Amino acid sequence: MTASYLIGLVALAAALPTAAVAQDVSAPPAGAALPMEDLGRETITVGVGVGYLPDYEGSDDYQFTPVPAAVGTIDGVNFSILGNRASADLIPGQPGPTWDIQAGPIGVLNFTRSNRQGIDDPRVRRLGERDTAIELGGYVGIGKTGVITSPYDKLSVSVSYRHDVSGVHESGIWQPTINYLTPLSRKAAVALFGSAERVETKYIRTYYNVGPAQSVASGLPTYTIGRGGWKSWTIGGMGAYSLTGDLLKGLKLVAGGTYRKLINDIADSPLVSVAGSRNQWLGVVGLGYTF
Repeated sequence: MTASYLIGLVALAAALPTAAVAQDVSAPPAGAALPMEDLGRETITVGVGVGYLPDYEGSDDYQFTPVPAAVGTIDGVNFSILGNRASADLIPGQPGPTWDIQAGPIGVLNFTRSNRQGIDDPRVRRLGERDTAIELGGYVGIGKTGVITSPYDKLSVSVSYRHDVSGVHESGIWQPTINYLTPLSRKAAVALFGSAERVETKYIRTYYNVGPAQSVASGLPTYTIGRGGWKSWTIGGMGAYSLTGDLLKGLKLVAGGTYRKLINDIADSPLVSVAGSRNQWLGVVGLGYTF
């Protein structure tokens, strides 16, 4: 798979400082509460981590890869530049327990099977490379701050759509997502999330079909019946811990992981059912710094 989803985990973990700082929920120390206006301040967080992820989505071979991230808020507009993914929420939010409407553009560079040398399985390598796809689109969502544990926790749901504009797989990807984020103290915060992805037919044909000639070259069975539909669901969690005493500024440790289950026609492809696995694990650990 592409590293975009894992990079998104790092970005969200790195963004925890600006979204989830509060006094300790169970026993707030005197003077520890953070004024609401501080939560809406302009900020930029940069981060770098090490990710452990499959060689491609569906592989049972794993590799380490660097994971850079930068997220921030300027004039109430949230933005992120996350390795091969960029997005922005163009609707300014308000600090405090309130509803938050989200909408904006997204762009992804899809590197799926674009580097044959990065794939350990010789059968999949012999299927050849794919060009890097440029996927552009947007998303809409809604969030609520102050829902369960404190005035600072947040529950949000969103749906995004992006389409390949580079002529590689010439198809689109839908992704509904739900996120929950809560502070544990002024120094620590955690988040839980779930999502699913639905792809169009050409996506499967580009990355997961095996034609007769490819079957002869690779030794994998032919597979040309893939159709568009739901391809996976994912659950995961992440956290951030300040190393300098305050998640709103300074250095912090971030870590996260996911479990993804491939389903339907993609799961039946020989790249998954023969050469790989339907069960996909991802993990990352790194450092972030908030200015």
